[in-house]
Amino acid sequence: MPHFKMSDESSSTSSSQLVEDFEGELDEEVDSEEGKNQKDRGSPTPSLSSFASLRAVIRIKQKYQAIKRRRQEMALGLGTQGGLTGAPRCTSPKIFTFNGLTPPPFPAIPSVPQKKKKRGRKRDVLYPPERQRKMPKQERSRATSGLYLLFAIVFIQVYNAIENLDDHVLRYDLEGLEKTLRREMFGQQGAVEGLLSHLNDYLSTYVHNKPLVVSIHGPSGVGKSHLGRLLAGHFRSVVGDTLVLQYYVLHHCPQEADAMQCARNLSTLISEMVEKAEEEEKIPLFIFDEAEHMHMEIFDVLLQLVASQQSNEYLNAIYLILSNLGHAHITKHMLQNSSSIPMAMTASGRHSNLVKELTPILRKTLEKHHPLWSEADILPLGLLEKGHVMECFLEEVTREGFYPDHSNIERLAGEIEYYPAVGGREYSQTGCKQVVAKVNLL
Repeated sequence: MPHFKMSDESSSTSSSQLVEDFEGELDEEVDSEEGKNQKDRGSPTPSLSSFASLRAVIRIKQKYQAIKRRRQEMALGLGTQGGLTGAPRCTSPKIFTFNGLTPPPFPAIPSVPQKKKKRGRKRDVLYPPERQRKMPKQERSRATSGLYLLFAIVFIQVYNAIENLDDHVLRYDLEGLEKTLRREMFGQQGAVEGLLSHLNDYLSTYVHNKPLVVSIHGPSGVGKSHLGRLLAGHFRSVVGDTLVLQYYVLHHCPQEADAMQCARNLSTLISEMVEKAEEEEKIPLFIFDEAEHMHMEIFDVLLQLVASQQSNEYLNAIYLILSNLGHAHITKHMLQNSSSIPMAMTASGRHSNLVKELTPILRKTLEKHHPLWSEADILPLGLLEKGHVMECFLEEVTREGFYPDHSNIERLAGEIEYYPAVGGREYSQTGCKQVVAKVNLL
């Protein structure tokens, strides 16, 4: 830092002159204050002004002593800096600086790992100032209550659906129907399984978006009418006679001129039955046999009844159509493909192949006949083999009370006409249609 230099003479003269002037003024002030104090002391009662002047004198005296000490210190400093000449010199005070000094190194402080404090989640609660401090009650949202209610309703609906599923299956006794069909139907086990599958899916619940329409087709004598009679007997025992209808076209409407009137009567009858079934919460069964002889007016009425636009009672119904329409396609397919079918293949496997390959052909042919078959599930019945015909004879002989002689049954079965053997299989041309007539001749 720079230092300011002053001459010896000017510095000594100015400093001494200032000191002398200040001392003179200070002595005058002290003398005047002391005179006043003496006058005040002589007075019998001191006033407030005398105490104030006394304090002023004490402060002035203290200031004077401080200035005097400072003057002595300055005089000593000038005397030492005068050197050989002995004249006092005024120099600027020395100012300490950190230039040229290096601070000592600080000792290394070992770092202590700080533990992280787990900050708890503070929950600031604002209490009302005029009430007792309590935790505010959390109000449950109405949306949460509504959601719980919705879950409860859905659970009840699902539970009721499961219960209804079991109730419907038990009500219609499909297990008993399966045993009856397997015992009475010969050579059509695959078709029986397909029909039971449709019934089981439909009867599992009471709410439907369309009625169940199953159309069974096959050559003469393969068991179409027999299947219809078995189903009608089973459903009569389950839902009652009034909710089962067996409609034979050649019997109920033999004349084509009466077709329009027959159609109106049939529509009225079906409407009454479905309304009654709706009241009793049951599903009616309508069987139409020999549909190949059915008039177009009746087909039109049935198409209107099975349409999905109908009211709810019309949707809860089963329609079974039995016909030999398309039998030529079934016969041709089985005779041409019997050699490629393995002997070890099960009846259900053979029938699944038959349905898979014949359904598109039959549907195309039947839809040309009437649009009703576009709403139906088509189920073909195959030709019966010689072994199946022998089972028919055995059943009929036993029913009539004759002794079931195997040689006699084989002789009767040999009197039936068969197609030429293909792939080791003999298919009957008339199925079991002639069995009853031949057994009656015994």
